[in-house]
Order: sequence, then structure tokens, then C-alpha cells
Amino acid sequence: MSQSYNSIEPNVIDDEMLQKAIEEQWPEDIGKLAKMEGIDFKDVTELQLSFRNILQIDNLWQFENLTKLQLDNNIIEKIEALESLVHLVWLDLSFNNIEVIEGLDTLVKLQDLSLYNNRISKIEHMDTLQELQIFSIGKNNLTTLEDVAYLRRFKNLRTLNLTGNPFCDEEQYMLFVVAHLPKLVYLDFKLVSDATVSISASPPCEIGHQYIIENLLCWHACNILACRAGSLQKLDLWKHTAAFVEYLNGSFLFDSLYAEDTEAAKLAYLPGVDDLLQAYPSWVKDFVSVCENLFNYGLKEYEKREAEVSDFYEGLHEALTANQQEGRKIILEFENRNKDRLDEIHHASSYDIAESKRAEYNEDILQLSETLMTLEMQIVEQLEELIKDFERNTAVIASTFIENVKGIYPFDSMLAWMSEGAFSLTTSCTMTQCRDLENRHHEKLLEISINTLEKSVKNELEEDFPDDVRKLLVDKNTIVNMANTSHNVHLLRISMRECDILINTYRW
Repeated sequence: MSQSYNSIEPNVIDDEMLQKAIEEQWPEDIGKLAKMEGIDFKDVTELQLSFRNILQIDNLWQFENLTKLQLDNNIIEKIEALESLVHLVWLDLSFNNIEVIEGLDTLVKLQDLSLYNNRISKIEHMDTLQELQIFSIGKNNLTTLEDVAYLRRFKNLRTLNLTGNPFCDEEQYMLFVVAHLPKLVYLDFKLVSDATVSISASPPCEIGHQYIIENLLCWHACNILACRAGSLQKLDLWKHTAAFVEYLNGSFLFDSLYAEDTEAAKLAYLPGVDDLLQAYPSWVKDFVSVCENLFNYGLKEYEKREAEVSDFYEGLHEALTANQQEGRKIILEFENRNKDRLDEIHHASSYDIAESKRAEYNEDILQLSETLMTLEMQIVEQLEELIKDFERNTAVIASTFIENVKGIYPFDSMLAWMSEGAFSLTTSCTMTQCRDLENRHHEKLLEISINTLEKSVKNELEEDFPDDVRKLLVDKNTIVNMANTSHNVHLLRISMRECDILINTYRW
């Protein structure tokens, strides 16, 4: 929340704050280990410094490999001291007191920049950010719609948020933006439609008010391909990535098992493997089915996380708004009570009367101060409770998701959930199931390999194999090691995909 720091104590970014921030953002066990062994700031790639009353950006030069930095919800007035963060991809400076865009020249790898809810009145000084894809500058003081034309230089810009700026009230706002930025996929949290792009590209003489309304109504009524296919695909992939289950809605993971497995091609020559391969449709179907179950479960969990975050911010906004309204009401009542009192003091007929009135006024001021201080303490307690609930709820959501992905959820707890209708076998989709399917396939392949070796020893093989396959049939260790190597490649790929999901969830 952008705010004045007259009533709060500004903080500086020192080593103690940085050390604490890093420990907090890691899982508890890793955080304890890091605390004992020390943290090398050069190894940190993500840093969250939100809600810390930071007035000035400083002391970040040690984070040479930082890719993600969160400085939102502070009282920062100037963008500075970021020159050394040349690997930064994601920067959040929302909810601060920034007035000018500056200090970003060296951040040439930046893809996602949020300056939401500041005091910026002009889009400028961003020429070097040629990799920019997502830009949020809503709720600022942008009044000149022509400022949007500056963004044409960012060829990769696909998501833009301008909502809440004064120029958004102009009648041609959306059409003007889309006309200048025709490659936008997402504007102000909404997909940019083909209809809007078409209208914005029309000659000026055609863009009459009635023409626009008729076209938009026709588009909505007919419900025809409302969005470009490419835009939908990109938006879907963005959502899948945010849910940590990208590319699990198909055979991608299964295909990747064999993409780097050179041994599997050799083993395919062994007699009997053909029969095993004939069973592949079922094996593939089962494997892909598990991945798709995990994909669907991941999307549902993503919706839960998003809903929890949305509820938190809504609760935060409601609490602050109610508190501010109550404060204004108290002050207005004070002013109404005392609007004539100062005149009475000034025009008092005697010193004693003036002093009496002044004492009453001072007492009322003291009462006002105490009442406002009580109100302040109430909002502090309310927000602390809100944050505790949020942390508790998100921890439960994340841990449940992690347990189901890893397949370690206790069976009796699972049955209890199922009895309550809150859990089902279709959502009990874990990487353990993928490993089980791979293990069963490997057992069959190993059996075929050993049988082939035994036939080779007895000269019972009729097939003519390539030389590299012949070399496998030297002894049992060779053929078993080959099959195990192939198996390990597959298990490693599954484990790496599982690890990606878990790490992303921990980071979230």
C-alpha cells in the first residue's frame, strides 16, 4: 500500500533484514540449516522484501545472480541501487510512493515489471527493457493517453495493466491502446479480442460511437472465436505454469522419458520387446492418464491458492477502508463539536471564560488522540489476525498439494477425506504412480533381456542384430546394466518433474 511514512518508522535494507528475509522464504528445515551454515548472497536467486517499511533501496549489490525481487508494499520513493542486478527477470515495486520511472537501465533481461499503485505521471526511461513481456502500471497518475505510444518499442510486450489511471476514463481508451499495441494479449486483466483489434485498426471515419457499440454487441451475441487462438494458448500456458503443471495435460512427460534414452533404441531389437511394445498403448494411456489427473488436480489447487490470495487482499482492503472511514467519522464529529468553540475563545468576554473554553478544547483534542490511537491499535490487531489466517490457510493448501504430488498422504487420512466428499481417487494423482508404472514396465523389459541372453548363450537366437546390440549379449551384467541405465533415465526424468513442482510450490 503506498503510504506516507510520517506515522511509521522507515527501515533500511541492512544485512540483518536480508538474512531474515532469505530464511523466511525457504522451508523451515532448509532455513534452519542455512542459518547455521550461513548464506552466501551470491547464491540467492529470489528475494522477497515486502511489507517492511523500506524507504530507500540499498545494499543489494551482493545479489549478483538475483532473478526475482519483490519490494512491494513499502514506502519507497525512488528506484535506485539496482544497477548490479543484471540478471533480474521479475521486479515488483507495486504499492510504494514512486513518482518517476528511472534506475532500470542495466536490467536488460527484465521480463515482468510491476509499478502498480504508485504516483507515476509519465511512462519513460525504459528503453533498455527490450525483453519486457508483462508491465503493470495501474493506479498511478497517468493522464495523457499518448503516453501509451511509448510502449510500442517493446516488441515482446503481451500483458499490460493500466487500469485505475485517470486516462482510463476516456471514451476511446481501450481502442487507442489496442491500436497502438496490436500484439497485446492481455489488457487490464482481460483478453484482447479480435473484435477490439479489428475496430481499433479501422479508419478514423468508421470509428463512430454507434459503430463501436454495434460491433461489440454483435461480437458478444454471436460468441464467435472471441480470442485469437495463439492468445488463448499463451494464456493457458501461463495459467498451467502458475499451477506448476505445465505440459502435464498430454504425453509430454512420457515422451521426454525416451528423448534422452539412447539405450532404449538398442533394447528394442531384442526378441519379445515387440510384444512388450504392443502393450505400450495401455502403458502410455495409463501413464498419460496419471499425468492428466495430476494436471487437473494442479489446476484446482491453483484456483484454491488464487482464491485464498484474493480473499486475503479483499479482507485487507475491507479492513483498511472500514478503519479509515471510522477515523474520518471521528474527526468530522470532532470538527463539528468544535467549529464554534475557537470563535468563543477568541471573543470571550473574560480571561477565565476563555481559559475554561480552551481547557474544554484541549480535553477534546486529548480524547480525539486517544480514540484515534485505539482505532489504530484495532486495525493493527485486525491485520495481524488476517495475516496469521492467511499464512495458516496457504500453508495447509501448499502442504496438501505437496503431499498428494509426492504420494505420501496417509491412507487413513485419505479415507477420511473421501468419506467427507472432499477427496477422491481421481485427485490422488501422484508421481509415485508414474514411477510404479515405469517400474512394472522395467521388470518386464528386464525379464525379456535376460531370456534373450540365455537364448544367445545356447545359440538359439535366429535374429540378426546390429553390432551394438550384439555387444549387450556378452553376459548378464552387461544386459542388466543396459536395462537399468534406461530405467534410471526414465526415473530421473519423473523425479525432476516432481522436483520442479515441489520447488515451485515451496517458493510460492
